[in-house]
Amino acid sequence: MLAEVIKESVTTIGPYAMPTANQLYDEAAALRDKGDKVAAIAKLDEAVALDPAFAIGHGMLAKLCADVAEVDKAIHHAKRVVELEPDDAFSYTALSVIYQRCGKIPEAEQAKAIAWNKQMGFE
Repeated sequence: MLAEVIKESVTTIGPYAMPTANQLYDEAAALRDKGDKVAAIAKLDEAVALDPAFAIGHGMLAKLCADVAEVDKAIHHAKRVVELEPDDAFSYTALSVIYQRCGKIPEAEQAKAIAWNKQMGFE
């Protein structure tokens, strides 16, 4: 617990404070809401570089990259969410949607089937 307090204070105190992954995510969401998807992607790249296990950051990156036709990057980040959240049916649903939007229909159908099996309790 003390280590968490120290880590938080190091990242938020002082003129040269490093933002946390959550802070970068919030900045990315604001940029996305203003219509600047490219800048939002750059912020999220910083967030996941800072915390490679930041699943929500990878999820937003997958969606935004698909929006700007960065197909390989979109799929990479959607797969990363599945790696980080393997028991979450929605992670597979999101992966399916990304595959579909990127024109990879067989892969989309496979991810959808996994999502359905997880949701139904078969996996």
